[in-house]
Amino acid sequence: MEFDPNSLKYDSNGLVPVIAQEAATGEVLMMAWMNAQAVTRTLESGRVTYWSRSRQAFWIKGESSGHVQELVELRFDCDSDCLLALVRQTGPACHTNRRSCFYRAVRSGQVVEIMSPIVD
Repeated sequence: MEFDPNSLKYDSNGLVPVIAQEAATGEVLMMAWMNAQAVTRTLESGRVTYWSRSRQAFWIKGESSGHVQELVELRFDCDSDCLLALVRQTGPACHTNRRSCFYRAVRSGQVVEIMSPIVD
């Protein structure tokens, strides 16, 4: 059965959340959004393409930073309303220059920074 991006369940803005995960380690890197065209572009190019809600434009991860996400596999959940992109990440995934956007934790009620920025 051929996959149709339009078969996904998009929100009222035509978007579906996507979690990027490092394929080799399972590390969760970031969360972003895709519309049907971003899903199609990602599958066709092998470069993860998101939809930027703030810019209202496509955003190819690494296009300006060089911190590319190469798609290994795209998965969708049982409700077809969330995506998991297994990727090969080059450099940091987060705009704060950290490996992951999930660099803070709540421990004993306190916010703890668990990951420092990558030093070039």
